[in-house]
Amino acid sequence: MNAAARPGPPLWLLAELTYRCPLHCVFCYNPVDFARHDQELSTDDWLRVLREAREQGSVQCGFSGGEPMLRDDLEVLVAEAHRLGYYTNLLTSGVGLDETRIADLKAAGLDHIQLSFQDSTREVNDFLSHTRTFDLKEKVAARIKAHSYPMVMNVVIHRLNIDHIDRIIGMADALGAEYLELANSQYYSWAQVNRDHLLPTREQIERAEAVTARWRKQLDGRMRIFFVVPDYHETRPKRCMNGWGNVFLTITPDGTALPCHTARMLPGLDFPNVRDMSVHDIWYESEGFNHYRGTGWMKEPCASCDEKEKDLGGCRCQAYMLTRDPAAADPVCAKSPQHHLITDAVARAEERGGIREHPLVFRGPAESRRLTEESSD
Repeated sequence: MNAAARPGPPLWLLAELTYRCPLHCVFCYNPVDFARHDQELSTDDWLRVLREAREQGSVQCGFSGGEPMLRDDLEVLVAEAHRLGYYTNLLTSGVGLDETRIADLKAAGLDHIQLSFQDSTREVNDFLSHTRTFDLKEKVAARIKAHSYPMVMNVVIHRLNIDHIDRIIGMADALGAEYLELANSQYYSWAQVNRDHLLPTREQIERAEAVTARWRKQLDGRMRIFFVVPDYHETRPKRCMNGWGNVFLTITPDGTALPCHTARMLPGLDFPNVRDMSVHDIWYESEGFNHYRGTGWMKEPCASCDEKEKDLGGCRCQAYMLTRDPAAADPVCAKSPQHHLITDAVARAEERGGIREHPLVFRGPAESRRLTEESSD
């Protein structure tokens, strides 16, 4: 970290309450080795984390997973977060969000619910999640509206559903969505395992952007649509998480504190646990949070790049996954000597549907253990 660059507060707290989930999505951002991390924080631990993070300046708290509805104490945690003054957000598949629980969460002070869909049709939605959930999601969407929440919908976009963008936006409009995030998959965790199946072509991206633009004009402000382009179709990297340890604090189900939800993969870093260290010391003093802050850690070509303050070198996890060097320039950047790793992957996606040597791998504990064992051999 630069000597003068003391970070500001952890404004955004992501509370990953559990890795348990009834869905088995092929693009899940939970770590591939999640089955190794099955010890969840207690209610009291989470209450302490909420208090300590608020004392350090956190103002927004997202409850996610896995599926956070699988935690029986969710309402208790939401109520405490509300009491402390957080703006609270629930990120859910909708499974478990029945009439009783949504009423209880409303009473506890929950501010915002983001509901995920996988596609606009029952067949593709249920295939991608490997569960029969489409009908349930439609009911939950209506329930969210009935309880006067803004209808916020998230759909992860990839090769298997990007050509359905028109129908996806139409579905969101029919369900009364005020906000729709079309989040093109970023290739980490389970999406990285399935990348050859999921990476769209440039033509697909351009077509989807054009469809989205037409819908924005047609809807005339009735719904805000966010279309996030995948890194692989860019030539400059994004400022990952708005900068390492700059805004976002993620607490995983077992209490490990991370600058982003995938950072635990990085070698040579000691990430602290909230069972052993206060949120203050985690944020300001821990080696794991300080290591890639600012620009002092950079090597060439990033160190002398005139854009380094803009993108902060891009994503450390992406750099490590592709180059095996977490300090390398993000290969998304055209200035990276490993940029060919990105262009080669995009070129394969263009070749008659891409090269798919392996079947799709659906997220699940058994697959998590298998992939973890294979990677350690």
